[in-house]
Amino acid sequence: MIACKDGRCAVQGPITMDNVVSLLDEGREQFTASPLTIDLSGVTDVDSSALSLLLELRRDAARAGRAIRFTGLPENLQSLAKLYGVTELLGKE
Repeated sequence: MIACKDGRCAVQGPITMDNVVSLLDEGREQFTASPLTIDLSGVTDVDSSALSLLLELRRDAARAGRAIRFTGLPENLQSLAKLYGVTELLGKE
């Protein structure tokens, strides 16, 4: 689930293969502000598809000329990013 207000969006629940496509579609509808901050502190479960989602959202933002940043990355997502060598690509704060 994604909730947005005034350029800040919060993602709640899991980001896994089971729901990543629907989250991408939902994000593309809601992530229109610039700059945009996406808070991931409410994410409960992840797999590698979560990284794919964040990188695709970053590419979408770049194509649209929008600034995007990710905050509150859960420890398990940070570990995956480190394992795959994409920590810098997430541009997290």
